[in-house]
Amino acid sequence: MRLLIVGSLGGQLTVASQIAMKRGAKVTHANDIESALKVLRAGQGADLLMVDVHLDIAGLLLKLQNERLHVPLVACGVETDAQAAVSAIRAGAKEYIPLPPDPELIAAVLAAVAQERGEMIYRDDTMAAVVKLAEQVAPSDASVLITGESGTGKEVIARHVHKCSNRASKPFISINCAAIPEHLLESELFGHEKGAFTGAVARRIGKFEEADGGTLLLDEISEMDVRLQAKLLRAIQERVIDRVGGTRPVPVNIRILATSNRDLADCVRQGTFREDLLFRLNVVNLKIPALRERPADILELAKFFIEHYSKANGVPVRELSREARQALMVNPWPGNVRELENTMHRAVLLANGDEIGAEAIRMPDGSPITVSKGPAERAAQAAEAVTRAFVGRTVADVERDLILDTLDHCLGNRTHAAKILGISIRTLRNKLNQYTDEGVRVPGPGEMRAG
Repeated sequence: MRLLIVGSLGGQLTVASQIAMKRGAKVTHANDIESALKVLRAGQGADLLMVDVHLDIAGLLLKLQNERLHVPLVACGVETDAQAAVSAIRAGAKEYIPLPPDPELIAAVLAAVAQERGEMIYRDDTMAAVVKLAEQVAPSDASVLITGESGTGKEVIARHVHKCSNRASKPFISINCAAIPEHLLESELFGHEKGAFTGAVARRIGKFEEADGGTLLLDEISEMDVRLQAKLLRAIQERVIDRVGGTRPVPVNIRILATSNRDLADCVRQGTFREDLLFRLNVVNLKIPALRERPADILELAKFFIEHYSKANGVPVRELSREARQALMVNPWPGNVRELENTMHRAVLLANGDEIGAEAIRMPDGSPITVSKGPAERAAQAAEAVTRAFVGRTVADVERDLILDTLDHCLGNRTHAAKILGISIRTLRNKLNQYTDEGVRVPGPGEMRAG
């Protein structure tokens, strides 16, 4: 966690800084807004800004927006600054921390920011295999391509790779290639010099330099323009970048991770993605299964989200009813984990009583979740019906019906029936002789009992 404290470091802000460092944060300080912007432009980066409420927070947020610097901000000030606190929240601050600082409150804010970046929650063996492979390749510097449907948790697994790598103490920087206009993405990646283009008011360090020593995640890389892909390939191969408007190459030391919800091999065939870049990125592939393919994770994730959003909304943590669990398990979850998270957030808010019932499980348009019988449920019900049919019968009776039904299926062919049943032809003949002695009609070759 990288914390940038903005404001006079006298008195209470010094205490806040010390508390944050004790909680594991790396703290940087800037006296004023311009100094803070210089820190961010220089690529030192921050995961959270803690800003003195008396500074121009609205102006700072506007400058951050104009320069595409995306950092959450919390305001802080003495408890009597009620009006200033309200103004800060209205301007866009995520939270207000009263001073003198409460250690638990600061810890909670830091934890909330960290939690927004995702936790590894899984139980299914299919997902466990992906996590195991991720941890196996994490210590290397090999590029990793993480693929899977939208919402499966590709960035979460990328952060896990970084956390388990030898670069864990260095920055993890993520950039969404789909969210930034094509003409700005080059500057975001490689940085720019002052005056390089309209709006370049100062030198800006790009994501490559900001991630120096650590890990750079190129999220949804399939959306990057082919022309920029050529510059990216050079940066990966030669470990140098050129700032927009710069005159000399800048060396970088980073590990590259990339994600895509598309089949990049298809993109290569369509001419929208460079094959040589794919080879560079896809040294190791981590394919994240869709949520419907890892059913054991559904209830585990649902429980996690219920606990999280119950605490966030100040409501009691409720258990899921049997009907609600059934509804979650049979839903196809086209939006994967992201859809499940939003659904459980709604359920926490809509639930009444001691449990979260199926009526609280609502889809994005407000309609109730459809409790349709999927293949897994139908198979389970069929198995249950078969089991009920066996109750009260002896093993000998069940065995006799199985043997005679199989013989019927094979039109009386003893050799075929024995192979299907997994017994020897001699054992089958002995059983059939026993049934004949008991008065049961046994079909001959080419016959059926009904025939």
